Formats: sequence, C-alpha cells, structure tokens
Amino acid sequence: MPRPAGNTRLKSARMAAGYRSQQTFADALGVGVRQVRRWESDDPPWPHPDLQQRLTNLLGQDMEALGFALPPGRDRPAAQRRTTFATPGSAVGSLVAVPSQPTAAMQPASVAADYKAITQSHRRLYWSVAPATLHPAVLAHAALGCALLSESAGQTRRTVAAALAETWLLAGRIEFFDLREPERAGATLLRALQAAGEADDALLGAAILAHTAFIPGWAGDRDAAAERMVAARTYARRGPASAEFWAWLDAVEAECETRCGNTRTALHLIGHAEDVLVSGAEHTTPAWVDWFSPVRLASFKGNTQLKAGHLPQARETLLGVLDELPTTEDKQRTVVYGDLAAVEAAAGQPEQACQYALLALGQLEITWYATGMERIRDVRRALAPHQQKQCVQDLDERLYGWATTVSALAR
Repeated sequence: MPRPAGNTRLKSARMAAGYRSQQTFADALGVGVRQVRRWESDDPPWPHPDLQQRLTNLLGQDMEALGFALPPGRDRPAAQRRTTFATPGSAVGSLVAVPSQPTAAMQPASVAADYKAITQSHRRLYWSVAPATLHPAVLAHAALGCALLSESAGQTRRTVAAALAETWLLAGRIEFFDLREPERAGATLLRALQAAGEADDALLGAAILAHTAFIPGWAGDRDAAAERMVAARTYARRGPASAEFWAWLDAVEAECETRCGNTRTALHLIGHAEDVLVSGAEHTTPAWVDWFSPVRLASFKGNTQLKAGHLPQARETLLGVLDELPTTEDKQRTVVYGDLAAVEAAAGQPEQACQYALLALGQLEITWYATGMERIRDVRRALAPHQQKQCVQDLDERLYGWATTVSALAR
C-alpha cells in the first residue's frame, strides 16, 4: 500500500521559498519543528490565526493553496478573503479582476511610467530571485495595476494595461515553470490576455496565447495546444512580430509537439525557426521577450534530438549550448545539464550521466527551478538499471539530502 505523501502543497511552497529543512522553516515561523511536521502530514490541522498570518506572509500563498482545509463552521479571517472570479472550465479562483472601464478619479500621466518601471524590475529579478519570494510581489503589483487601470484613461491607461499584462504574464510563467501549478497558471494567463486586450497590444496577446499552449502541450493534448498556437500566430501577424518572435513561436510549438511524441514535426519546426533567425526581419523584438534567444532555440533543439533518440546530435548541440549560454542563465543551465545527463543515461554511460546530474543539482542550490528538477528526476529513473553502481549511489546521496528530499517527493 503506498505511503501517504502528506501535505505536498506546503512542502513545495516551503522548499520554493528557500527553507530546505523543516527546522529552518520552524525557526522562521517561531514554532517547534514538531508543529511543522504536523502541518506537512497527510491531515494537517488548521493553524491558529496568528500562525496563519505568518504562514501566508512567509510563503505568499493563502491557506487553501498551502494545503489546509478550513474546518466546517469556521470562516476565513477577513484579511485573507480575496475577490473571486470564475474562468471557463475551471474552479473559482482568487485573482483581482481587470477593470474594463475607468472610474471618475483620474491618476496623473506619470503613473504609467512609474508602474511600468516596477514591471521591468520584476522581469529582471525573475532570473535570480526565488520564485516563491518574487511571486507574491508580482501578484501585489498586478493588483495595483488593476487599481490604476480603473483610474486612468487614454494613452496612460493603455501603457498601464500593457505593463499589467506583462506582470500577469510573469506571474503565470512563475506558476507554470517554477511552481508547477498549470491550472493556476491558466487562470493567471487569462487575466494577462484581458489586460493585453485593454492595451490593444496584439504582440503581448500572441506571447500570452503561446504560453497558454504550454499547458495542454505538456499534458499531451496536441489538439488544444495547436489551437492556441494558431491563435498566437494570428495575433503575431497583427503585431507585427520580429524574426526572433516568430522563431520563438516555432520553438514553443516544437516543444509541445515533442511533449506529445511528435519529434519529427518538432525538428521541422526548429529547422524553420533557425532559417527565420538567419533571414531576419525589419521589426524589432520587445524588451519583455527576455526568455528566448538563438542559444535558447539550440537548447530546445537538443532536448528534441534527445527525445527523438538522436543521441550524438543531442550531445553535440547541448555542449554547444553550454559554451554559448550567458553566465546569467542559471535556470536554463540546469535544464541543459539535465538533458546532457539524460543523453548519457540513454547512451549507457551512467558515470557521465551522474556527473551532469550533480552539476544540475549544484545549479539548483543557487537558483531553484522546478522544470530543472523534473529533468533530474527523469534521469534518476533512467538510471534505475545502474542503481548498484557507486556513481548512482553518490547521486542519490546528493539528490536525497536534506536540501532536496522533500522537493523530490513533493514533485
């Protein structure tokens, strides 16, 4: 009989916030470690009000998102109640609505530049700040943007709306790639699309729609992913989009095809993206497209070659990516190390696979990335036939050390 996993939501949030052990988390909350163990058990007790406030402040999520069920007959404290909305095909969520009409009170035109500046700062912080630390700040900034949107008009309103769309997009990216909460990301990206509509920014709309394609694509739903990519390309034509943006759309669709097992189609899309980048275009790429570059495309390609079983080509591509990857690309470096480990595991080279997996784990200790941890877990499963080898046991010692055990189990 399988052992209960416990409150995996709280465990995941704790690890993502940087509290690698229950003891350090207990110290930060000012409680005993036994209390944390009870909260992370299969049936966590509802915390006292003062501890609820400490938990939500420390982890940036409400009690239900942290895996606690409100006892029957009890109301949630007023400070934790949020405005709710309904999204098609989903349960009730907890995001601030995007206002479609301004109110009578008007903000000065300067608020647009001020709000946009913070959005840009959050975008840069994403690459180094722990996801659970940055995420609540991004959501709070989105709530501020919604308030400002209802108090602005004309170009000021359009600028605020575009920055708000970018803010929601960043929140959705964190939820999907870093926190691995696809359903939550879907609701957040819907808000981003609404804000992009208020800004009448077709290119932002295309970027948001392409991100929504990742959700069904990673779940193996090719039809739903393809439909969203058609919409994304339609919006991109209105943009107009740069060559780099078009290449990124190809890369997104290629990753969805790879996840759905269609590696031949994916490699064709990547080849087309490479050609597009070579040909170039007259349009410039927006600054907020900071998640893609030619080296990122090569990383997509190496992963697809791996999934297609083209191991020598994948190895060569991924080693080239490591050589070209900027020093600031810590998250992507984890993914590349994980893919190289998978190449060596598939090639029957467990020692080399473990070396790359250890490099990936070391990178995760610097910058957490749930997608990178997924790569390492896949490699460890592939190494099961070699688990008696010393190199694999050494990997297990690191993988299941105090710093990563809960994360590995929770995900």
